[in-house]
This record gives sequence, C-alpha cells and structure tokens, in this order.
Amino acid sequence: MQPIPALLAERARLASLRRDIHAHPELAFEERRTADLVAGALRLAGLEVHEGIAETGVVGVLRRGSSPRIIGLRADMDALPLVEQNGFPHRSRHEGRMHACGHDGHTAMLLGAAEHLAKAGDFDGTVCFIFQPAEETVGGARVMIEQGLLERFPIQRVFGMHNWPGLPAGQFAVHAGPVMACSDQFDIVVRGHGAHAAMPHQGRDPVVAGAALVQVLQSVVSRTVDPLEAVVLSVTRFFAGEAYNVIPDEVRLGGTLRAFKNELRDQAEVAMERLCHGIGVAHGVQIGLDYRRGYPPTVNTAAEAATCRTVAAGLVGEANVQASRHPSMGAEDFAYFLNERPGCYVWIGNGLGEGGCMLHNPHYDFNDDILALGASYWVKLAEHLLAKE
Repeated sequence: MQPIPALLAERARLASLRRDIHAHPELAFEERRTADLVAGALRLAGLEVHEGIAETGVVGVLRRGSSPRIIGLRADMDALPLVEQNGFPHRSRHEGRMHACGHDGHTAMLLGAAEHLAKAGDFDGTVCFIFQPAEETVGGARVMIEQGLLERFPIQRVFGMHNWPGLPAGQFAVHAGPVMACSDQFDIVVRGHGAHAAMPHQGRDPVVAGAALVQVLQSVVSRTVDPLEAVVLSVTRFFAGEAYNVIPDEVRLGGTLRAFKNELRDQAEVAMERLCHGIGVAHGVQIGLDYRRGYPPTVNTAAEAATCRTVAAGLVGEANVQASRHPSMGAEDFAYFLNERPGCYVWIGNGLGEGGCMLHNPHYDFNDDILALGASYWVKLAEHLLAKE
C-alpha cells in the first residue's frame, strides 16, 4: 500500500477529523454541523466554496491552469437512524443516529484530497469536490441534480468511492458496468370479504390469496427473467387481521426488487401486475399493486472504469485491484450522477473493521488505516484525468 507520503504524514489528523464526524452523526438533509466543518476546511485550504445545495450539500471548486476540463469527485455525509453499540471514545453522542456506513470516512478522505491538491496539486483543469447529503434515504444526488448542480458546475465526468468491509485493506474493486443494483419498492393490497373464521365460505379470504401471491411472485425471477440475469424480488412485509376467529377484509404486503438493468425493472413490474390480476381472479378478490422506482442501477462506464483501475494499480499494484469482483444487490444514489455523466464508482477495501462488521451494523466502524490511501487515490485520479498537456 503506497499512499502519498504527505498524506500518510497527515493520517493522525485525518483520523481525528473522521472520528469527530463519527461522534456527531446527522441524518439526511440535517448534516449542518458536518457541512459547516467541510465548508470551513475547504475555505481554509483556499477553495471556492458553495453551500446550501440540496439543503446541506457543499461543493468546493479548485482551478489550475487554463484547461476547460472539469471533473467531479463525490463523498456522502449522512448517517443512519441506528443505535450504535460500540464503546470506543468516538462513538455516537446522539442516540439513534450512527455512521454505520462509513460516510464519515468518505468525507474525511475527500477533504484530505482537496487540501492536498490545493497545496501541491499538479494538474490543469477544474476539480469540483461534491459533499452530498442524504445518500441513505431519498437520494441527495437526485436532489442536487434537480437543483441545477450540473448546470452550475458543468462537470464532464464524475467519480465516487465507498469503503467495502470484507475487501482487504490495501485493495480496490473496480467494476466495468454494473456495480450496485436498483432499489425499487412495492406495496400490494388484497381486498376480500371478511367472515367468521369458522365459516370461511361466507367470505372471500384475502389471507389465502395473499399467501398464494407471495409464492407466485417468486416466479417473476425464476420464470420471467432470463436466468443469466441478476434480479432479486423479496416480499418483506405481510399484515393481516387482529383476531384469531376473524377472517379480515384486507391484507397488505410489500417488499423490494433489485436488478442491474432498467429493462429488467420494466419486465418485472409488468409480470407482477399480471400475477396480481390472475391471483385476484382465481380467489375472487381485488388486488392492487403500487410499484415505485427507487434508486436506479449504478453502472460504471467502461473508459472511466479503466482509468480508475490504472490509477488504483499505481497506488497498490495490479494484483490488489479486483476487476471481476461480483457487484452488489445493494443500492447507491451515485447512480443518478452516472445517469447524467460518464464516470465510475469504486470500492476501497475496509478490511474487517471494528469487530469484523459489515455495513449498516451497530458495531461497524470505518478503518482509519485506509484514510491516507483513499485520499491518495482521489489526488492521483484528479492529476491523471487533468494531466498537463
């Protein structure tokens, strides 16, 4: 692992910064303390600072030379509504809020890179450092774009990075193509006719219909989608009745669908509508489907992925850059940026972290040993993309 020596020398300060953010987690669109910290550090480093984009988003702009090339580097800032179970000194001071996904580390790494590039960056062009709110919930990336981010800052290519527990520290994973799935949600209401549980023939049982629907929905993946494609459909909610001796009028169920291609989302939604109608007819009940599109799939463009692999290999060696690691069925709102601009979203190895925990775990903590490496990756990527001609 070969971070930039100057950033390696800053690792204690970066760790202190990261732990301060960890101790003061803020939820979506409430990241005011974090945004103030970011804006202050960027100004101190000499960057042009823009605040209040999507409520709490911050963009720092750094220009060198005369090249019209403009790139965007993005970090997310928000925490999760989770009760932290760690006992170390920098644990959350706000009960019910926790940095359980490493956004504290992402913010610290990008800040470290901005400071270094402002002091010693060797490039020709413009770097926009995007500190984004609300990745975990409603899609802060989408809101920033809707509020004119890409018009105010005409970024030509955009890049993101996320820590990845289970991937060894000192390694990167760079996917050409899909890296994260879409995150769609659905709710289904089954309306029948209630009756005494001892006299089911007097009603239309929505529980039986709902149970049949849960089973048949699995055929969306197994019998509708090409088996070589990756789609997950999970029913995660089922609410029916309150009494032991009453067949209810209504059943409600819901869940999520994940896929790497938009056409698979379309195909799945049509199949679900068809199955809901068919089960409704078969059981003599009314079934309504409310299918809602969430984050789109996160798909890297091939040229930018190749560039990121080259840069990462220059830091850690080609053997430590995984190009064929499986993508994740998790979702990421960086997808909205990639829908608008070419770019690449990479994973940086977090090792096993505190207690060997994965993301969104109440015992998770970011690995401070990778802060200098992550900041170095951002620096080297910016200098590579904006190399002097």
